[in-house]
Amino acid sequence: MLIRDFQLTDSDALVEILKMNLQYGDPDSEGPEAMSRVHRCNAAVFLVAEEDGKPVGLSRGVYDGSKALIHIVSVHPAHQHRGIGTALVRETARQFMQRGATSVAVTVPGDDLQFWKRMSFRLTTRIMVAHPIEKVVD
Repeated sequence: MLIRDFQLTDSDALVEILKMNLQYGDPDSEGPEAMSRVHRCNAAVFLVAEEDGKPVGLSRGVYDGSKALIHIVSVHPAHQHRGIGTALVRETARQFMQRGATSVAVTVPGDDLQFWKRMSFRLTTRIMVAHPIEKVVD
């Protein structure tokens, strides 16, 4: 397995992985155009796990100079429970640490808290979301 930076050619495969894991609810924030924007963002870490030349997982997060946050980790169902998610989280955290982060948080979709607890995360707060953002601005 190889963990590498996202490439624009990964988009379609990653959308399929997100859909299989029921993590693709909003094309505007999770689709190919959004992936391209994240890829161009200096604050973002956007990694892909690859096996046999094909994407099998992804992680996406951001470091704002003070706090690091992993937004999503997703692994193709046929490749789960083999350490890919763990490797993605560790590499994401390592890159945040290199940028100066002293801690990392994660938005946890669903009920998979045990995965995160095994990686030393602890449940502290919940995140509230306003979507679409226009509702906040109006």
